[in-house]
Amino acid sequence: MPSRSPSRAEDWPTLPPVAWEDTRTTLHMCTQIIGKIRLAQAPMTNHWWQVPLYVTSSGLTTSPIPHGARTFQIDLDFIEHSLRISVDDGSRECFGLRPRSVADFYAELMTRMRSLGLDVRIWTMPCEIEHPIRFEDDHQHAAYDAEFANRFWRVLIQADRVLTAFRARFLGKVSPVHFFWGSFDLAVTRFSGRRAPVHPGAPNVADKVTREAYSHEVSSAGFWPGVAGLSDPVFYAYAYPEPAGFAQAAVAPAAASYNSTFGEFLLPYEAVRQATAPDDLLLEFLQSTYEAAADLGRWDRATRERA
Repeated sequence: MPSRSPSRAEDWPTLPPVAWEDTRTTLHMCTQIIGKIRLAQAPMTNHWWQVPLYVTSSGLTTSPIPHGARTFQIDLDFIEHSLRISVDDGSRECFGLRPRSVADFYAELMTRMRSLGLDVRIWTMPCEIEHPIRFEDDHQHAAYDAEFANRFWRVLIQADRVLTAFRARFLGKVSPVHFFWGSFDLAVTRFSGRRAPVHPGAPNVADKVTREAYSHEVSSAGFWPGVAGLSDPVFYAYAYPEPAGFAQAAVAPAAASYNSTFGEFLLPYEAVRQATAPDDLLLEFLQSTYEAAADLGRWDRATRERA
């Protein structure tokens, strides 16, 4: 059978964690600043769906954010390497993405926001990381490698495309494909429709965050770029609550395996990148891990899946 995969290996760039670790860490903090602006302004939505960023044809966006009767949007462009603030009255501010400290980035972004009449106050302590430094005091993280920022976005846009195709197969409640700035990963989540037990919590995350995020049973999957010394880039899949036998389930492709430390099935990004048909391999992973979660968790699959 001919491959359904429209992408080739060259569409998925290499992303070795060691080569761009400093840029990744700095960019993580910058996306947290942007995400916290959205968090401060957007009305609460189930599972914190009002706070993520979204992949665009040139980078990442907040999507429209309310500010009184006005609306604004913040976009990161990893082709032109710029940040743009656009307001619904046509006014805008823009500045370049370059090597600079998180503190400097934070100060400039807030100055540009105020010049547009967008006075937004955020909690400046980073989330979901060890040893956080307040944004205004963070002079430690100051890297920006334009080549690797662009590669990261190119991976995201390919992953977003395949995750969106996978999302379309589900008729039940399913999230958009989100970029979560706290954990710095791309994710899509399907729901069984049943309430979940109270989440026990996660390191460096407030209980109110995890309990809202996991208020209902889920099967979730996504992409994480990894951290130097901890993990290479991976696609992941997990279930909450994890049904009995999930860790031992037979999933595909052969390169995928259950990682007990993470509590997730992991598929190395390199396995997808080097595949003859990358889309097919990734969809196989997404589908088989979902089926393991849904079958073992006794989901009503007949009413929730598109043929």
